[in-house]
Amino acid sequence: MSGNSFFDESQEQSQVKAAIVAKYFWVWAKVIIPSQKSWGNKIAYIDLFAGPGRYKDGTRSTPLLILERAVRDPDIREMLITLFNDRDSNNTQTLSQAIELIPDITSLKYKPEVYNEEVGEEIVKMFEQMRLVPTLFFVDPWGYKGLSLRLINSVLKNWGCDCIIFFNYNRINMGLHNEAVEEHMNALFGKERGDKLRQQLEPLRPFERELTIIEALVEAIKEMGGQYVLPFRFKNARGNRTSHHLIFVSKDVKGYGIMKEIMTKESSSTEQGVPSFEYNPATRSQSLLFELSRPLDDLEGMLLDCFAGQTMTMIEIYDQHNVGKRYIKSNYKNVLSKLEAQGKIRTSPSAEMRKKRNGEPTFGDKVIVTFPPRGNS
Repeated sequence: MSGNSFFDESQEQSQVKAAIVAKYFWVWAKVIIPSQKSWGNKIAYIDLFAGPGRYKDGTRSTPLLILERAVRDPDIREMLITLFNDRDSNNTQTLSQAIELIPDITSLKYKPEVYNEEVGEEIVKMFEQMRLVPTLFFVDPWGYKGLSLRLINSVLKNWGCDCIIFFNYNRINMGLHNEAVEEHMNALFGKERGDKLRQQLEPLRPFERELTIIEALVEAIKEMGGQYVLPFRFKNARGNRTSHHLIFVSKDVKGYGIMKEIMTKESSSTEQGVPSFEYNPATRSQSLLFELSRPLDDLEGMLLDCFAGQTMTMIEIYDQHNVGKRYIKSNYKNVLSKLEAQGKIRTSPSAEMRKKRNGEPTFGDKVIVTFPPRGNS
């Protein structure tokens, strides 16, 4: 399937997708670089389904955004290895030309590499046998061909490697009941989970099918070792149907927190200050997605129950509790401030000692919180 038609227009969802990837690359690189200055002095960005680099209206897509950020930073210029691939030779030719036109592109120590290969078994085997430098791996296959758990794990297995997957939900939804592409679906979900999923989907309504499919994919990725998984949904232009999903995968809680903040800013709506990540409320039958749908009102009770009788800092509370939930750090600080004002928790230093000049107390990362024993809140 050719992806050329996807680049006919610069759709808003495509710009959001590119913004999420480019913003994460920048922050990820700045976190990784200090360690790499002592261990090899290299980082990498890999995109196996890169496209032509620009939309028909001239708007830059992800490869150009990444490279433009790289040439502006002295450290990244000296360390970044980039590998772009697309099986469409027209795309790779256009991309190569677009890269050459980037101002100061020759300042990169490592020239961007552009390949014209089919993504399949051979590429997976190559990555499985390699020990990669810290790599941000972007997978955007237009549909599903080439997308597999093995491919994701082949890169994610090494330290400092994170993965961002962007895929057409409708093609996967249709593919799950298409015998002609059963092999591709099993590569993505695993055969056992894929067979179970097909049975589960039969009686479900469309929105239930979507939640069940994404839940299954998230579970498959987490079983593989991607401990921190964060999904983000894209709707079509009318806003009445899902078109794509973006899934972030990391083995490090710091990367998870960074991506959560980026997705928060790109979310189209919030509820009580909690970002939507573009998800409709999930049902309890999809436990992972249900946790990503709960409003701020729920957080107060969750904290009192989860940490009953414990004493810990605000940042320890956040790090231990936020994974798998859509709450961001400011949500935790707001709720803890509310519990403090209600006398339901004790803090050190106290609110009075933490007051700013405007009279409002701050709630810093190192504030110590003591929760009452269960039943005493």
